[in-house]
Amino acid sequence: MASPLTAGLGLKPQHYDEALHCTATGLWWEVHPENYLADGGPRLAWLEAIRARHPVALHGVSLSLAADAPPDAAHLARLAALARRVEPVIISEHLAWSTWRGQYLPDLLPFPRTHAALQRIADNIARTQDALQRPIAIENPTHYLHIDGHDWAETDFLAELVQRTSCTLLLDVNNVYISANNLGFSAQAYLDAFPLHAVAEIHLAGHHADPVHGDALLIDSHDASIAPAVWALYEQVIARTGPVPTLIERDDNLPAFSELLAERDQAHNALTAAQSEEAACS
Repeated sequence: MASPLTAGLGLKPQHYDEALHCTATGLWWEVHPENYLADGGPRLAWLEAIRARHPVALHGVSLSLAADAPPDAAHLARLAALARRVEPVIISEHLAWSTWRGQYLPDLLPFPRTHAALQRIADNIARTQDALQRPIAIENPTHYLHIDGHDWAETDFLAELVQRTSCTLLLDVNNVYISANNLGFSAQAYLDAFPLHAVAEIHLAGHHADPVHGDALLIDSHDASIAPAVWALYEQVIARTGPVPTLIERDDNLPAFSELLAERDQAHNALTAAQSEEAACS
């Protein structure tokens, strides 16, 4: 594949020594930049040690691109400084909002996909990319309830953002599966309409059923192994796209490093097979 990246893992302090010394082919690591927006200290030194051995990606959770205000200028400046320091292979953010009048909220919140929202988010992506001097990848959200007032289908909204800003996309397959279950649409139809040509990264993660509503409401918990149905959707995607750098997200109920690496190796093997298939067809 053109990129040296195959499958990566979210970098966790519990696995620092094993992460630093792992030599798996194509391995890369992803972090939330909000944890490293400092001028120095042990946490940043730890990240720089990892970066000296492996590619690193930054996956933001607080730019609040869908908010009714531009991204915080000071936050953008710190993010740009971190990007210059670690030279990430990918920088990504969510299609969501999480700030209100200077207050940061502990969630990635939905919004009506209106024409006004499209323009506002496109402007915020442009501001971010200007500050970073590079494109960012926008992640499709997880949905838990129906919201009225949409002017755009989500896949069309994302495609239009790509067209207007030259951003790329981060396709989270688990988010698609959960949203389809919770809102009652076809995950396959969503992926058929997704602008796959713009996908720069894929996320895979685990989920669980809500303790009250059961399987009628799935939660994007990142605390379990990836479900077989999500793996199946993923393999269908990369059969169409060819190999795309893929990240295994695990943020809670962390297992042994060897268990995470086994899931990572499953994605790596799927990407290698997709690359072989692509080469055979070319």
